[in-house]
Amino acid sequence: MRYLPLTDDDRAKMLSTIGAKKIEDLYSDVPAEALLDTPVDLPSHMGEIEVERAISAMAAKNLSTADAPSFLGAGAYRHHVPASVDALIQRGEFLTAYTPYQPEVSQGTLQYLFEFQTQVALLTGMEIANASMYDGATACAEAVMMAGRVVKRKKAILSGGLHPHYREATDCIAGYHGMTLDAAAPSPSGDEDLAAMIDGDTACVVVQNPDFFGNVRDLTPLADACHEAGALLIAVVTEVVSLGAITAPGDMGADIIAAEGQSIGNALNYGGPTVGLFAVRNKHLRQMPGRICGQTNDVDGKRGFVLTLSTREQHIRREKATSNICTNSGLCALAFTIHMTLLGEDGFKKLAAINHANAVTLKGKLENVDGVEVINDSFFNEFTLRLTKSAADVVEELAAMGILGGVPASRLYPGNGDVENLLIVAATELTTNSDMDALSMALSKILGGGQ
Repeated sequence: MRYLPLTDDDRAKMLSTIGAKKIEDLYSDVPAEALLDTPVDLPSHMGEIEVERAISAMAAKNLSTADAPSFLGAGAYRHHVPASVDALIQRGEFLTAYTPYQPEVSQGTLQYLFEFQTQVALLTGMEIANASMYDGATACAEAVMMAGRVVKRKKAILSGGLHPHYREATDCIAGYHGMTLDAAAPSPSGDEDLAAMIDGDTACVVVQNPDFFGNVRDLTPLADACHEAGALLIAVVTEVVSLGAITAPGDMGADIIAAEGQSIGNALNYGGPTVGLFAVRNKHLRQMPGRICGQTNDVDGKRGFVLTLSTREQHIRREKATSNICTNSGLCALAFTIHMTLLGEDGFKKLAAINHANAVTLKGKLENVDGVEVINDSFFNEFTLRLTKSAADVVEELAAMGILGGVPASRLYPGNGDVENLLIVAATELTTNSDMDALSMALSKILGGGQ
């Protein structure tokens, strides 16, 4: 059986074949000071039943969003995913090879990717979308690199309301492309003058809407300022459900849109996998990373789907590639497409309305708690609280009470004392009134010392 460990005889034969006397010889190039003196304190092996029991015991220590009132957000959101989504993504029509190199045997894959692109373009108010990106953070980084190619400048301005993970991902990649980043300080109130930061070296301005702290803004004036200076506006969306209620960034003048699609069709899954959305204006099409699926007719006049544009290095000469993205988040994109199809335009707008209404209700309950201040003037389904105690400490106390009380801003801005007392909370269609009451009462007890 291939899963059983090798025997001592097996190991001896392998060592003999490669000319080594003992296993330690394989590590002769490793400095002695880097080697451990004793084995790692882990079980050497267990049977399958024992492993299941051990892993289950560890998993039981987690407080799951399915088992407790949850107000987690800050870029990843718990939404209801219909059971039909999981059933449909397993159908054979879609279970073709992950990359549709041969369109004649990949029609199911190509068709849903074509429909995915159409949905993303409509949601974002843009002319064309690709199929697809890894996640929102890397899509943001790709957008900045694309802007540098389009404008032929090497500086990007990042809003203080951009998710820190998106900022870090962009910073990680930018240096290898000769891009420099001018990142504004965290802006919990959303009050920042990004237009004043634009100069003749600016390739793009990156702004999130709703931003990391939940603020909603009109991007039109900033888009006008960017275009006047010959720069591009990149709009980032981490909560795609917001596009059912807020004016699409494309309709506000954005040139490139990088978004996270996890909220539709994809569960939280402890951080992944997720699906990146990427949409642009037609005039910038050939600088877009990834690939585009197109619709055509075959020799018999029947509708068919093909890869219309592939700008990644696996398809074309490396020096011509716009990105080294290796594949797309195909299964997650399929789940997104199916869920969005099930919702339809009216259903999507209703979902957004429910999210916003629940957030408004939550705000009303929390702003009456002593020691809590809601700092947002506008929001969709997420907003920021200023507490009279450390938000990180409060979150730990809430967890001990069986409540996932939100994300302390300090977790994503470690060492920044200005955000120490800020707590970001989100409400979705799954947030009940009893959940809200539980959080309200728990915060009252923690902050006010009530019983």
